Amino acid sequence: MKKVITLQTERLTLRPWKESDAEALYRYACNPNIGPIAGWPPHTSVENSREIIKTVLSAPENYAVVLKETDETVGSVGIMTARSEIHFAEMTDSECEIGYWIGEPYWGRGLIPEAVREVLRHAFEDLHLSAAWCGYYDGNEKSKRVQEKCGFVYSHTEENKPVPLLNEVRTAHFTKITLEDWKNNIDNLK
Repeated sequence: MKKVITLQTERLTLRPWKESDAEALYRYACNPNIGPIAGWPPHTSVENSREIIKTVLSAPENYAVVLKETDETVGSVGIMTARSEIHFAEMTDSECEIGYWIGEPYWGRGLIPEAVREVLRHAFEDLHLSAAWCGYYDGNEKSKRVQEKCGFVYSHTEENKPVPLLNEVRTAHFTKITLEDWKNNIDNLK
């Protein structure tokens, strides 16, 4: 049986998704400002969100972002490896990709950088990975800024990158942070 891991930050609990999170997930994931810029369609119902929890968000190392103050689920952060069914970056078996989003009412509060920093710590210290990738589509300045705040460095751009869930192609930008760079900059990334 897989051990259930919960991660903690100053303001957040990062825990596995539960089917009972479906209403909270739908509340934020139905917003057309959230999913499409990240490459997925807005959720269409609570049942649609429940199905996504069961089929996508239940994968290992996917975490609900929960506010400690209110115990409300407001977003998602996850680690995907080369063996993960869904990943965006080309990577080796010792690397991972970090994905994230947060409900629009919580934009600009530093919550996702806080969550990403903890997931990076977990990836490097607990999972012993050598590097982490992130990506964002052209125009997603908020996601780009999160990556900069967390120490990711621009790697490359890919034109005409397929966005399967939206049946289109886009320009995608990739950033990366190595274990060594993370260790050297850990005090500056807090």
